[in-house]
Amino acid sequence: MIRSRRPLALLLLPLAAAALAAAQAPSQAPVPTFKSEVNYIEVDVRVTDERGQFVRDLRPEDFQILEDGKPQAVAAFSFVDIPVEKTETGLPGIVNAPPPDVRSNLRPFDGRIYVMVIDENHTRFNRTARARKAARQFIEKQLGANDLMAVVHTFGSRDSNQEFTSDKQLLLAAVDRTAGRAMRSTTASRLDEYNNTREFREPDTRVEDPNEAERAHTARNTLDTLRSVAEFLASVRGRRKAILFLSEGIGYDFYDMFNNRSASIVLDEMRDTIAAAARSNVAFYGIDPRGLTSLGDEDIEIGSYPDDPSLGLSSTSLMDELRLQHQSLQVLAEDTGGFAVINQNDFTGAFDRIVRENSSYYVLAYDPPDHKRDGKFHAIEVKVNRPGLKVQARKGYASPRGKAPEPPKPTGTSSAEVQAALHSPLPASGLTLTVFAAPFRGTGGKASVLLGTEVRGRDMNLDGAGKLELSSMAIDAKGEIRGGTTESVSLALKPETRARIAQTGLRVLSRFDLPPGRHQLRVAGHDAGNGRTGSVILDLTIPNFEKESLSISGVALTSAMSLALPTARPDALLSAVLPGSPVATREFLRNDQAMAYAEIYDTEKAPHTIEVTTTVTNLEDGSVVLRSTEEHASASMKERKVGVTVNLPLPDLADGTYVLKIAARSRRDKAEAVREVPFTVVGLAPGARTPK
Repeated sequence: MIRSRRPLALLLLPLAAAALAAAQAPSQAPVPTFKSEVNYIEVDVRVTDERGQFVRDLRPEDFQILEDGKPQAVAAFSFVDIPVEKTETGLPGIVNAPPPDVRSNLRPFDGRIYVMVIDENHTRFNRTARARKAARQFIEKQLGANDLMAVVHTFGSRDSNQEFTSDKQLLLAAVDRTAGRAMRSTTASRLDEYNNTREFREPDTRVEDPNEAERAHTARNTLDTLRSVAEFLASVRGRRKAILFLSEGIGYDFYDMFNNRSASIVLDEMRDTIAAAARSNVAFYGIDPRGLTSLGDEDIEIGSYPDDPSLGLSSTSLMDELRLQHQSLQVLAEDTGGFAVINQNDFTGAFDRIVRENSSYYVLAYDPPDHKRDGKFHAIEVKVNRPGLKVQARKGYASPRGKAPEPPKPTGTSSAEVQAALHSPLPASGLTLTVFAAPFRGTGGKASVLLGTEVRGRDMNLDGAGKLELSSMAIDAKGEIRGGTTESVSLALKPETRARIAQTGLRVLSRFDLPPGRHQLRVAGHDAGNGRTGSVILDLTIPNFEKESLSISGVALTSAMSLALPTARPDALLSAVLPGSPVATREFLRNDQAMAYAEIYDTEKAPHTIEVTTTVTNLEDGSVVLRSTEEHASASMKERKVGVTVNLPLPDLADGTYVLKIAARSRRDKAEAVREVPFTVVGLAPGARTPK
């Protein structure tokens, strides 16, 4: 067992009483949002002056909305102004700060919303590296710490995608799973067909593209992906949503209905995609990762062309294809309020513009006339009553077609409020939750996931016989629900308990089983007494504890002051190794006492030695303030497991951010397993002294 110099167990209970005096962080004002009525039409608007500067002081009465030339009453108005918060980067001694293992909705979500759609269908394999480079540039340089992004591929298995997250490492890993598979150009395919059949061809006959049907199929597949993403984003109301379409462009000529048999079908798909984006208030940004190109590499690949100009097989036809590809990106972008990034080797300026357009804007909503579900286009025009200003807004929307869909039926035992929060791609504020999850080795090849949820006391109705509902849902990399929990906690409390929870909050612990792999956990809570609902989303990667030669569990922490927060569902499995319940606190006062616990699992059968090293590193200067190393012979490990406990040396630490790192290494096969947990030290509670 690894321990620091100071014992912790004897100090936990005396210090717990001091936590009642610690001030809680004030809640920030919520970001303005609209009601969720689906009949509202939302329009995000950017207004700039003669110098191109965004105008920030407009009011609802400064705007006028026209639909099909008729004025509409502005029913909702919001000004969105999102700061850019750069993600912490690594400093000396640490390559990158690890992502937090705790998530909270204390601060309402106020970032930008991006979906990066990577179009392998229309990216040549030999240009995969360029596509990855452009995608990585946006994530690494432009994505703010307060933003959410999802990555969607147009080809491949669903587990190559990434759900909404702010974790750049997960997003970059999804980008690195990109592999272009675009077909050779239409010109090259027609030239092959000509060379294979020219001895038998009739004069003055057109050379058909033998791959026309497959090109139409891949074009429809890509457009269907874009449409599905746009429709999914319809549930996000009151803010601008951006789809970054990373593609070399759809090269299928859907305007040539005489020579391309599926042209009308693909054209309808294009229109439906644009219509879905308009209905969902989504802007497309088409990004050609090739940069400035003349298709010289493809021209060289083809070699020579026939001398007969009537065949339409030349470098000119190749450039016509490039024009079509760029045109597809421009149409998608310009018809949805975005712009296309083509013929540019430096994406920095274009990416900065994308961020600006999704950072400061007005959102207007109006209740449209009662249209038939006939798919007809309805023009939107937004005007301002100040002269000399430029207005940028989408041009309109198309009514849906066919019969209205049935409302979704509730699933499981959760309330409708909790179900809606669990299925939303964004965290919800209202009931403040702080959540952590730690996987431990379970049975049957699965992990036993410890889930902890802390609910802020002031958000709950503690005046009557109310009920707190907490539900969780785990979604795997393929988008399938793989597990979860539902808890119901009675709030009919004794007066002394009610007063304590009102001041400190309430903690609920639960466990459920999950298979190895990448998962996204969604946790939602609902107080039936006051109607407040909140949700938190966090990412969790579970090792294969049964097959990996060396692995490590999640890290559970407890803190003396955090014990003042009552626990409704203690965890029996950790009570033997921790002096208090696992907590979500990762910000400690220097006069607090904190302990961390993790488990090392070993499956190697041959005798060997495992070295376990624990460090605490100052993230600001890279200095190591605690290091402890122990060795364990595999023969002495009961159930091939080593329990690791660490007392955090809080009294010895200056205010700042630190990283606890527990690393295990096999002396035999050099296998390694590492867990890192960031935490901060913020000083002393008022009137308190550092323990001796």
